[in-house]
Amino acid sequence: MLFGSKEKSLQDVSVKDYSASEVVVDDQSSVHFDHGVERQAQGSSFLAYFNVVCVVAGTGALSLPYALRQGGWIGLLILFLSWIFSSYTGVILIRCLYHNGRTRLSSYQEIARDAFGVVGEWVSFFFTFVILLGVSVLYMMLAGSNLYSICQGTSAEHITQPVWTIICCAAVAVPFVFFRSMKEVGVTSAFGALATLVTILIVLVESIKDKKNNPNVHTDPVIWDQFPIALSSIVFSFGGNPVYAHVEAGMRRPQDWSKVVIGGLTSCMIIYMLMAIPGYYIYGDQVASPAYNSIPQGPAKMAAEIIITLHVILAAPILLTALSLDLEKMFRISSFHHSRVIEFVLRVALRIVMIVVVAAIAIEVPYFGDFLSLLGAFSNCGLVLIFPVAFYLRLTGIRNKPFYELIMCFLIVVLGIVGLIFGTISAVKALVADFQGAA
Repeated sequence: MLFGSKEKSLQDVSVKDYSASEVVVDDQSSVHFDHGVERQAQGSSFLAYFNVVCVVAGTGALSLPYALRQGGWIGLLILFLSWIFSSYTGVILIRCLYHNGRTRLSSYQEIARDAFGVVGEWVSFFFTFVILLGVSVLYMMLAGSNLYSICQGTSAEHITQPVWTIICCAAVAVPFVFFRSMKEVGVTSAFGALATLVTILIVLVESIKDKKNNPNVHTDPVIWDQFPIALSSIVFSFGGNPVYAHVEAGMRRPQDWSKVVIGGLTSCMIIYMLMAIPGYYIYGDQVASPAYNSIPQGPAKMAAEIIITLHVILAAPILLTALSLDLEKMFRISSFHHSRVIEFVLRVALRIVMIVVVAAIAIEVPYFGDFLSLLGAFSNCGLVLIFPVAFYLRLTGIRNKPFYELIMCFLIVVLGIVGLIFGTISAVKALVADFQGAA
């Protein structure tokens, strides 16, 4: 029987009995709560760990020294709190998938629907859509820009940046269109996580070597007028919640989820510290974003650009696959509603349309980065901090929680609201400046 109890039946399992570490039956049982997820066919917990690191760490690590430049050394405190809070919300979000003790929900949107009805589902879907599609677009913009820069002075310098962007989208399309699940796409995440780590080490070593050329840098304990912007940037660097339900569904042993998400975010935290502290200490108020633009020109900088380009090309399919799985569920593209051939054709068609949309936006939309910053500051603080707490308390109750957990929830929501408000304000100011400059 389930959860190590021979006496408990499925109907007797209460929400109180459920946790993220109790979501799988023992190997001999054929009963499970997976809504079609065949656990024995899924990937390892180690692969899920790489998924978390690849999606969360990303290029955000390279912007953290600049975030400290904006807010001062107090940004390290916000970094620490963001790590603690996002680890907690990552655990409770997956716990919400199993809140009724009978079935496993399949997505962030289903959790929102169970908690707050159709309105909650559509609000969370909008925010998730913005983040997953928008970050994928930014990844393609960055990859195209890096390749265009790298090829200057070579025989490929005549290739324009839009063409490089299209080439990057085509490279992303191969795993995205033909790999069905997070398990298959997750194979690329191990390489993506390694690429991020190597880039960080390159920038770290080159920064330390460059310290002698920056003897009189200026740093601040706290910069109050820019602190809200730094807060939003730091909180944004832990965004991964919209993908977690799909990552957990691709795990053979979902009872390991708490270890996976905490281990993954802890690894991200270590990477962030390796990047943020030396970057701001060595370059101070002159540090650039991304951080590899601060190190001297040469083979090391070019290697960093190439490797981070490889990373974003490998990470984009994970984000797009998570979004596609939600859209496929919405449009009922599955073997339950169609034959396998029709289901395959519809899925491929949807994903081709998605990658074309990504390429078009990356090439054509003006000021897209600042538009995404506006939606991202609003969406990400909600998706990572505010919504998971609201879902958890709504679905599992408030009175059964110890006081220290309620205090934790309160602090998370406060940080999320502060980041949401001030991040939105800073993004609006950036957009106003864009349009005034173009006038």
